[in-house]
Amino acid sequence: MIDIRKLKELVRLMVENDLAELDLRDQQETVTIKRGAQGQPVVYAQPAMAAPAGGYAPAPAADTDGAPDDAGLLAIESPMVGTFYSAPNPDSEPFITVGKSVSADSVVCLVEAMKVFNEIKAECTGTVERVLVNNGDAVEFGQKMFLVRPA
Repeated sequence: MIDIRKLKELVRLMVENDLAELDLRDQQETVTIKRGAQGQPVVYAQPAMAAPAGGYAPAPAADTDGAPDDAGLLAIESPMVGTFYSAPNPDSEPFITVGKSVSADSVVCLVEAMKVFNEIKAECTGTVERVLVNNGDAVEFGQKMFLVRPA
C-alpha cells in the first residue's frame, strides 16, 4: 500500500509543475496519477510486476504485420516522459545508428523533460538492430526506443 504522505507529495509536485500525468514504478508498486477533466488528480496504484535488472526488457516476439523477427532482442526504454533527440544538437551525427555496437555506458540519445536534457545510456551490450522513434518524437515512460541484439 502506498504511503499517503508520499502520494500527497506526488500530487503536490504534479500540480506545482502543471503535469498532466505522472507514472512512477519501483520494485514494490506502480503509481499513475492523471489529471481529470477539471484538473483534479486521479490516482491508479497497483503492485509492480517484476522487471529485469538494468532497465531493459527482452522485446516481445514480432507481431503478424510483417515486422522483422524481434525474438531475443533487448529493448532500450525511455526512463521518463519527454522529447527524444537522436543527437546532441541539430548539426551533429546521431549518437547511435542501426548496426552500431553499444556498451552499457554508451549514450544512445537525449530525452528532454522540463527543459532538462537527460543522457540515456544503453545499459546493455550488443548491436543496434532497430531505432523505434524519430528525432523530436514525444516518448512515454517505458516506451521502447531501440532494439539491441545482445553480444
